[in-house]
Amino acid sequence: MEWTLVLRLLVAGVLGAIIGLDREYRAKEAGFRTHFLVSLGSALFMIISQYGFEEVTKANGANYDGARVAAQIVSGIGFLGAGTIIFHKQFIRGLTTAAGLWATAGIGMAVGGGMYFIGVAATILVLIGLEALTLAFGKIGLSSVSIVFYTSDRANLEKVVEEIHSKKYHLVSYNSMEEAHGGVLVYKAEIVMKVRGHREQNSLFVYIQSLKDVSHLKVE
Repeated sequence: MEWTLVLRLLVAGVLGAIIGLDREYRAKEAGFRTHFLVSLGSALFMIISQYGFEEVTKANGANYDGARVAAQIVSGIGFLGAGTIIFHKQFIRGLTTAAGLWATAGIGMAVGGGMYFIGVAATILVLIGLEALTLAFGKIGLSSVSIVFYTSDRANLEKVVEEIHSKKYHLVSYNSMEEAHGGVLVYKAEIVMKVRGHREQNSLFVYIQSLKDVSHLKVE
């Protein structure tokens, strides 16, 4: 019996690590080790929920609802997922990683409950959701991008804004400030846009690059 439960832990950890490898490849905050631990830990709690209180219930003849422990995983994993969500410079990062951790916890619970086939099937579907759907619909959906550059010519700032409006790009925010670099007054501009694929992003990047007196151009 013990080795069967150890096998459940092992399978749950491996399935979680497989999903985590995808996140690791994309340089996300929660990688294969985090997903491995989430899945394995969820399987462990599921096993405890099923078998950890057998002796107590048999000795006292009390009724025990094993689902109560498992139910706490569903709500408890939300705190870990919330820790991966970051709001910075008009960007919200980590939502997919948080959802992946939540799904990985479910996979661990399934395997911990002895439902191997369901756990493997869920792993495959999660990977399809993370990779296949991204490839299929990546050019359709909008994503946020930040373009930062410095210029000593204030007219360049107006030209960039005019370019954005002429191309009808989705401008989220635009900020500019004066800074002194080596005794020279320059303007730092930061543009946050919603882009569809990389075409719009690259087009604006090339345009800004073509302007004179532009430096430190980067995309975040």
